[in-house]
Amino acid sequence: MAVSVDTVYQTVLSTLNKEQRGYVTPQEFNLFAEQAQLDIFEQYFYDINQFGRLHGNSTEYSDMLNILEEKISIFEQFNQDVNMGNGGVGTLPTNYRLGDLMYKENADRPYVTIEHINKGNLRKIQSSPLTTPNLIRPVYIKTSETQIQVYPITITSSVTCNIITKPTAPNWGYVMVYGEALYNSATSVNFQLHQSEEVALVEKILEFAGLSTKEVQTYQIANQEEMQTIQQEKQ
Repeated sequence: MAVSVDTVYQTVLSTLNKEQRGYVTPQEFNLFAEQAQLDIFEQYFYDINQFGRLHGNSTEYSDMLNILEEKISIFEQFNQDVNMGNGGVGTLPTNYRLGDLMYKENADRPYVTIEHINKGNLRKIQSSPLTTPNLIRPVYIKTSETQIQVYPITITSSVTCNIITKPTAPNWGYVMVYGEALYNSATSVNFQLHQSEEVALVEKILEFAGLSTKEVQTYQIANQEEMQTIQQEKQ
């Protein structure tokens, strides 16, 4: 279940009002909200990398990894078609992170993983009969953010990939009534993050609000609360 953009905005306004720290306009909130969601989303991948490297209590770290993977799973899409053309050139679907690339030659053959290699290793791999790419052991290089080159170049169809998409930007939609902005659900977009991130979103937006209004105390309070939440999650 998504996090309500209206609930977060009202909480932010209530906190600022309680602390007498000013007002965040809907336009400012939408900018802060988008950045806060992206910051939290990108932190997932950093945390997975960090927890995956830690040694010690495997159960503890496995629990954290499971939680992070559950939060990321909202954005996972599997078996997405790659638009292939002549010569093994392919165009990837829009994505934030690219997972496995796979090729299926025919209905009788299971999917074969297409291994990603660096451009610098391509010539070395192609120079040996033992490692040269074939239909059983295909490879690909990225030629741009959206383009790939698959080897052997005879692979021109039946390529799919797993991807992680970027969360849609949240938006607190509103209509003006007698000079006051009133919530409009029809034009609003909720946060796409896991429901458990509601507190983190509020805290991070308050940080941005504090920096925007130059109210250092607001930023410090929100930052302390966010750090406390992070510490509690890692205990």
